[in-house]
Amino acid sequence: MAEKKWVYSFGDGKAEGAASLRDLLGGKGANLAEMSNIGLPVPPGFTVTTEVCTAFYANDRQYPEGLKEQVEEALARIGKAVGMAFGDAQNPLLVSVRSGARASMPGMMDTVLNLGLNDETAAGLAARAGDERFAYDSYRRFIQMYSDVVLGVDHHNFEEILEYFKEEQEYSLDTELSADDWKLVIARYKERVEEELGRPFPQDVNEQIWGAMGAVFGSWGNRRAETYRRLHNIPESWGTAVNVQAMVFGNMGETSATGVAFTRNPSTGEKAYYGEFLVNAQGEDVVAGIRTPQSLTKKARIEGNDKKPSMEEVMPAAFAELAAVFERLEQHYTDMQDVEFTVQDGKLWMLQTRAGKRTAKAALKIAVEMVAEGLISEETAISRVDPASLDQLLHPTLDPEAPREVIATGLPASPGAASGEIVFSSDEAAAMRQAGKDVVLVRVETSPEDINGMHSAVAILTTRGGMTSHAAVVARGMGRPCVSGAGSIRIDYKAETMTVAGVSLKKGDIITVDGSTGQVIKGRIPTLQPELSGDFATLMVWADKHRRMEVRTNAETPHDAETARKFGAEGIGLCRTEHMFFEEDRIVAVRQMILAGDEKGRRAALDKILPMQRDDFRQLFEIMHGLPVTIRLLDPPLHEFLPKGETEIAEFAADASMDADMLRRRLAELEETNPMLGHRGCRLGISYPEIYEMQARAIFEGALLAAKETGAAVIPEIMIPLVGMKNELDFLKARIVAVAAEIEKEKGTKLEYSIGTMIELPRAALLAREIAESAEFFSFGTNDLTQTTYGISRDDAAHFMNDYMGKKILTQDPFVSLDTEGVGELVRIGAERGRETRPDIKLGICGEHGGDPASIAFCEEVGLTYVSCSPYRVPIARLAAAQSTLAGAKGSGTA
Repeated sequence: MAEKKWVYSFGDGKAEGAASLRDLLGGKGANLAEMSNIGLPVPPGFTVTTEVCTAFYANDRQYPEGLKEQVEEALARIGKAVGMAFGDAQNPLLVSVRSGARASMPGMMDTVLNLGLNDETAAGLAARAGDERFAYDSYRRFIQMYSDVVLGVDHHNFEEILEYFKEEQEYSLDTELSADDWKLVIARYKERVEEELGRPFPQDVNEQIWGAMGAVFGSWGNRRAETYRRLHNIPESWGTAVNVQAMVFGNMGETSATGVAFTRNPSTGEKAYYGEFLVNAQGEDVVAGIRTPQSLTKKARIEGNDKKPSMEEVMPAAFAELAAVFERLEQHYTDMQDVEFTVQDGKLWMLQTRAGKRTAKAALKIAVEMVAEGLISEETAISRVDPASLDQLLHPTLDPEAPREVIATGLPASPGAASGEIVFSSDEAAAMRQAGKDVVLVRVETSPEDINGMHSAVAILTTRGGMTSHAAVVARGMGRPCVSGAGSIRIDYKAETMTVAGVSLKKGDIITVDGSTGQVIKGRIPTLQPELSGDFATLMVWADKHRRMEVRTNAETPHDAETARKFGAEGIGLCRTEHMFFEEDRIVAVRQMILAGDEKGRRAALDKILPMQRDDFRQLFEIMHGLPVTIRLLDPPLHEFLPKGETEIAEFAADASMDADMLRRRLAELEETNPMLGHRGCRLGISYPEIYEMQARAIFEGALLAAKETGAAVIPEIMIPLVGMKNELDFLKARIVAVAAEIEKEKGTKLEYSIGTMIELPRAALLAREIAESAEFFSFGTNDLTQTTYGISRDDAAHFMNDYMGKKILTQDPFVSLDTEGVGELVRIGAERGRETRPDIKLGICGEHGGDPASIAFCEEVGLTYVSCSPYRVPIARLAAAQSTLAGAKGSGTA
């Protein structure tokens, strides 16, 4: 039997892998192979596959058989390609060891550069390069990185030693240190490692490479990578690959450089090269935000008012070659690329390419413009934009007319704007978010450990780092406004203050971060509603053309209904009538109705509520102008409307001229042990039919008024909640039909309407055949269906859901994304059985899941008629529905 292949080589204009092997080689390895195959200058190397990672974790962190020999052979192959040998004292091969998961996880995993250096090979490198300073600068970087990533000696140890040394010598920049200086620093570094670990820094290059590979595989399980995977729904089972590549050096003097670039602007989507580089540096210097980098193009330098020359100006030949590579990559991948490159002694080398992370605004612009350029089709453009990211565009921006006290300006690293209380630590950001507060995370620089705090913050501000620093990349991916490199701000973590230009702000003070301009503003700034034209409108037209499902909204106020219409809603899929009962002008009458001792008293109170409800429905019908409106009759337990606490009880008793003791007795009678499974939904209508009769009259009369006003026919859909038995529905349907007949007689007109039910109990889904005999439509209320299927209260789930996710019992909160196996199976059963009885039955979903892209894909699979979601999620649902239709067509071979 042929030996299992664990290692794939690349470089020298050829590769054993290709872009199509992404799952096996990870994103980085697959793209390095692809770049090699299309003839780009890629330093030779090899990829250890993701299957090794899976085997490593399955086998108690032991490597599979045959790997050691394959790695040694691949290392020898790299050495042969570049004319060097690993561990050779005179002519040493140095390599980088990097992770490379299937999905891009910027900054989450570990990297080691300059591996293969020890006391002997550092001297050999110095002699070969004819540059002692470069060799010992590379060696100190390797010790620093390897000790941090592999040996667990924190990088702060080395930064402290270096800063102290620079102070001793009165240097301000690292570039001022000579070769002899670096030798002294290296000696101190090695002493610190031995102090911390009780053993010397490893000199054996083979020990070094296996240590680094183990650290990369190990970092797949670290806390920051786990958090990132959870936030981006990346399965743990995917694993990471490891890429080992011959080092090329951007720190060989003034003709060498390193950089990170995007083929288009990842913030705006503009077709212009966007990136940064550093002369005489290594790649980590750029992405870690340790030195503030220089612009790639002359145009960007001028626009950014940067005094330092651009790459286009100082390295014109290498820049021209890089620009040609950009064009080649975009044409090849038909997408905007994020690349890393190094120039060694004037020669360009490509170290990485991947589809660039971009803001929602940029994703729209790039997708629409690439269709215009003939690079991609409309269908591809629709699939390129993450529906959830549209959220960034649908929310307000800062009012340009509002006065603002700008206290600092940094780099506009991730667009959007937000105000919040200053916090200086990630843990505090997470805690305050839990307490319901908006916070701005303020740091000198962020590291991958800060992922949780960044996710919890409404905006991020750093004083160091460029547009491609960790903070900038992660913030853009999360849709958080971010300003980076605001160097004029001084942060004192101990005192919990930030100081700039004589202004001192402390933890808890409010600031506004404008990630579109780079401004940091004192206090809170008013905002403006978004403009939904241009690229957004174009993509939405394409999405609507290709989707099958309708998208409706959940709305009960005129404001929500108007917002949803503006966002393209095709009707109301859920109007929760109880929300209207809480209005100040009607809560007294609602309470009187609930607390009345008999039907006569209830009807008297309902007569006061009727004109208010009628007007509510009239307004909604007018705004929707003939589009379908589904109105759910009263659903929650009655106790939700009642006065609570002694003060409120006394006030209500006085307002309603009721005896306070009698009121307390009535409140005690209405109290329930488990109200969400108690006297609510259709059960209220059965006990008190007069409530649903009043609501039915308000709906029909409101519909007639709206039709007269707008000239558009109104066909209300009346939805009876929490039905578990056909008899419940039949009893209440008869009451509604009777009210309709009364109104037809009174008004001398014919009413058009339909009566359906919410499927939110497992019994209703299982008995959908029978229920569909009476119900003309179903709407799956997946919030309650999830509660009743799991037996978990949605309101209390937050207390233990994190434990379930952390212990991998659940990978996704079922209240956020539909549980397709359990709850989804009930939806599927309900839909299939309902159609058996009534083939043309209208089927919708109106829980929170109606706005969740993954849940929408399931709704398409089951063949629902529509999804209904909150107004701000309507565009997200429109795009997700189009993607689901296209994915279904592709799967069935019709696309």
